[in-house]
Amino acid sequence: MSGATADWAWWLGLVAGAVPLLALAVWHCTDAFHSAAFAFRRRGTRARLPPGHMGLPFVGETLALIWYFNLARRPDAFIEAKRRRYCYGDGDDDGGIYRTHLFGSPAVLVCSPASNGFVFRSAPPGSFGVGWPVPELVGASSLVNVHGGRHARLRRFVLGAINRPGSLRTIARVAQPRVAAALRSWAAKGTITAATEMKNVTFENICKIFVSMEPSPLTEKIHGWFTGLVAGFRSLPLDMPGTALHHARKCRRKLNSVFREELERRKVKMVTGEGGDDDGDLMSGLMHVEDEQGRRLDDDEVVDNIVSLVIAGYESTASAIMWATYHLAKSPSALAKLREENLAIAKEKNGDGFITLEDVSKMKYTAKVVEETIRLANIAPMAHRVALRDVEYRGYTIPKGWKVIVWIRSLHVDPAHYDNPLSFNPDRWDKSAELGTYQVFGGGERICAGNMLARLQLTIMLHHLSCGYKWELLNPDAGIVYLPHPRPTDGAVMSFSEL
Repeated sequence: MSGATADWAWWLGLVAGAVPLLALAVWHCTDAFHSAAFAFRRRGTRARLPPGHMGLPFVGETLALIWYFNLARRPDAFIEAKRRRYCYGDGDDDGGIYRTHLFGSPAVLVCSPASNGFVFRSAPPGSFGVGWPVPELVGASSLVNVHGGRHARLRRFVLGAINRPGSLRTIARVAQPRVAAALRSWAAKGTITAATEMKNVTFENICKIFVSMEPSPLTEKIHGWFTGLVAGFRSLPLDMPGTALHHARKCRRKLNSVFREELERRKVKMVTGEGGDDDGDLMSGLMHVEDEQGRRLDDDEVVDNIVSLVIAGYESTASAIMWATYHLAKSPSALAKLREENLAIAKEKNGDGFITLEDVSKMKYTAKVVEETIRLANIAPMAHRVALRDVEYRGYTIPKGWKVIVWIRSLHVDPAHYDNPLSFNPDRWDKSAELGTYQVFGGGERICAGNMLARLQLTIMLHHLSCGYKWELLNPDAGIVYLPHPRPTDGAVMSFSEL
């Protein structure tokens, strides 16, 4: 062997041996750092972190999450891998709690009925706050981020505005003409991308109900900005040109500008005493909300809350509607039962095609389709909290300042709670879910304030679809991506026509 060849062989051997050792060191350094910091801070106590691993420096396990959700398309394998490694007995020996590092922060995952319920409801007061990865995207002063009296005041208003029977009756009356018109236009097209069309009609209705905006070139831009904003919610924490987070922040600034202009327009109308069609909408209501001292929301609070409420009102609901059509297209027996019930309701209306809240209360099978759709769709697979102090749970410590990710999805697809959980079976709702295993709208004092509005919108769409239209998936075996919201890779392209 020549000297040069020997040198190359020596260097290749060194690299081959050093690279795995370096990779191993890098893999363990983040975990070791946080474990050492915790041990130093809690020295002299028996406190211990939950089992798990912090992943790579800076990105933690975020890349692994994206891999499982959008590349491997096996979202449940992310938690299953942790259970296989750290759960040493049957059931819940590990407490359903693991340490990790996601979305730029050290975090604890909770993923069992008991641990989820602890975070949502039974932890000592003051244990957890809201912990969105990038709070300013949803609004630092919005309902989903504020605490205490501010949260209670806003929540009371939102419940009154969109979730009480009188409000739901009005919403049902306002929403249905647009739904009916959209369905007629889809039938005229013959082929639609369901994910896109469902978002369009739902967004138009929410804009009308919440902000009194009719479809226009401006609302089309607003819709695009909301789409970009949502894409940044659970992205890598990299704020540089070309990243989802950077684009989301740009979209948020544009939305702030548009809604501030609308807010100023309304303030001028209030001063001049002019009335208008927007006097009773959600945005005007936010402008008049007062606390016990008579203080109203400032401009930032109004804008933050209208942006977050529009997101909550249309994004997840539109996704659920799309999934309902997707699963019903694959479940002809369920669709037949749905159609039978809704045609009977329509017959009672004597030619009036619009249903009322009283009609909705009679639609028992439709209600089961709604619950099964939102269980299986898992539109919001996780909820975000933060530990406000060191919190003890089943022998483990959740450190102060760590994010707490309540893994809701794991409950809804666990065969321990649901027979054949990945199948679409509305009849499973002949009996109620086990306590703590159904958390599609979160839980505790922060359970989604618009949960009844979401159910109503889904029911309205199912009624009009089943009474007058038929549809068929053109790519029934299309893959599925799961972040930021689950959807078929083709957007659920389907043929669509009148019955």
